[in-house]
Amino acid sequence: RIGQRASGVNFGGVRQQGRALAEIPLSMRARHIWADLKDLIGIDGEFTVTGHLRLARSESDIALIEKYNQAAGAMGLSLEMLGRNALAERFPWLGPDVLAGSFCAADGQANPRLVGPAFGHAARRAGAEIHEEVEIVGAARHGQDFLVVARDGREFRSTVLVNAAGAWAGVIAGWFGEAVAIRPEVPQVLVTEPAPYRIAPVLGVIGGDLYLRQIPRGNVIFGGGEGRANQDWTLSRPLPEVAIKAVHTAIKIVPHLRDLQIIRMWTGVDGDTADGSPVIGPSGKVSGLFHGFGFCGHGFQLGVGAGAVLAELVADGRTPTPIDGLGIGRFL
Repeated sequence: RIGQRASGVNFGGVRQQGRALAEIPLSMRARHIWADLKDLIGIDGEFTVTGHLRLARSESDIALIEKYNQAAGAMGLSLEMLGRNALAERFPWLGPDVLAGSFCAADGQANPRLVGPAFGHAARRAGAEIHEEVEIVGAARHGQDFLVVARDGREFRSTVLVNAAGAWAGVIAGWFGEAVAIRPEVPQVLVTEPAPYRIAPVLGVIGGDLYLRQIPRGNVIFGGGEGRANQDWTLSRPLPEVAIKAVHTAIKIVPHLRDLQIIRMWTGVDGDTADGSPVIGPSGKVSGLFHGFGFCGHGFQLGVGAGAVLAELVADGRTPTPIDGLGIGRFL
């Protein structure tokens, strides 16, 4: 179902900061679309511009942030470097483990449980025919068309095929001679009881072992580490030891969270490529085939831009958004 998997159970961060340099043009394109989301799909998805704070806990972390900010800034991404004193003045709730940070004022957060289904509803209103709960077991070029076969025997034909099958898309690419190894990623997310609202920006740390945000209602949503998935990646579950580690990390970064109760935790399955960036663009072997997969946990923010780029490639054969470095050819 639309929004059932990674699209609907992710953390909900809408950030440009920290993306791989090859992803920045796509991320910036996506950010413009997020700003106009209500006009596009009918709701704003609770998108709010709160800023994103990327935190360093060591001198080597600081060096990484400084190097990244210089390169990303040259590409047009506006980032502000903050030392320990500036952080303490602006964000006094941060713990002593934080030595420095980078702030991207244009970033924010949204509710993934609303956004994915809303895109589906908007697509239907625009005339798309959507079939949910249909398992595809084969696809091949058949004359001038693509023939796609479902497990229940139904067949679908089209002159264009977009492979956006998430964690399973690498296998589908292999049906056309472009197999890409995909590793399942099973992010584990927790949410606390409501508390007084203090943490406006979305937080992330170098190393990726904590990401955290607070919603106006007061609940703190945070994650770090991975849960467990079954063999075919269709089911996943949280792990207690991962939750405990994430809690301890969160308390070190934001000490006043110490006494809050955890009320829920969950997991979802995404797909990671070998280099940590998605595959976006046309097939290198089959005309009319396009790929959009392997988002490596970046898909909630990037996805709206990736959809726009793929639509342009399908309709016009070109896109104004640079996607150099994101093609499938880098893995073949």
